[in-house]
Amino acid sequence: MQHSRSLVNRMLRAARLEIALYEEVEADTRATIPALWVVVIASVAAGIGSGITGIVADKGAIFFLWGLLGGVAAALIGWVAWAGITYFLGTTILKGPRTSATWGELLRTIGFAQSPNVLKIISFIPFIGWLINLGASIWVLIATVIGVRQALDVSTGRAIAVCILGWLIYFVLGLLIAFLFGVTLRS
Repeated sequence: MQHSRSLVNRMLRAARLEIALYEEVEADTRATIPALWVVVIASVAAGIGSGITGIVADKGAIFFLWGLLGGVAAALIGWVAWAGITYFLGTTILKGPRTSATWGELLRTIGFAQSPNVLKIISFIPFIGWLINLGASIWVLIATVIGVRQALDVSTGRAIAVCILGWLIYFVLGLLIAFLFGVTLRS
C-alpha cells in the first residue's frame, strides 16, 4: 500500500504506532528535516498548552513567550542528545546481532515518535490537563521504544533497555549541566 509522505500523514501514522512508518523514516534520509519539524510542532503545541495554563494562573504573557521559546530550544537539544545517546548505547554496549544503524536513523525515528505530544496543546483544560500530559508522554515513550527498536533492529526488550539506560544517562547529564550552570531545584 502506497502511503502519502506528507508530514501530517506521517505524524498520524507515527502516532498510530505503525511499524511501517518507523521503517520508512529510518530508511528515508530526506526525512531528517521533517523529523525536526515534528519535534518543533510537538514542542510548540506543548508550549501553547503550558503557556495558556500559565496565563490562566496569572503568570503573564512573558511566562508564555519564554516558556514557548525555551521549550522549543530544549526539545531540539534534547532530541539531538537523546538520539546520540541511544545511538551510542544501541550500537555498542547493547548492540544486537542484527544492529546496523546510523545516528540519522535514530534522529528520524525518535523525531517522529514525538508526534503524540501535539495533544499537549489542550493540556490547559482544568482537571484533566495533567492526564492529557501524562497520556501523551506515555504514548511518546511507547512510540520511542518502537522507533529505537526499528532503527537498531533489536528486540523490544533490548530497545526498552536502551531507552531506560539512555534516559538515566540523559537525566544525569541534565543534572550535571544544571549544576554547572547554577540551576537549583529550590524555589
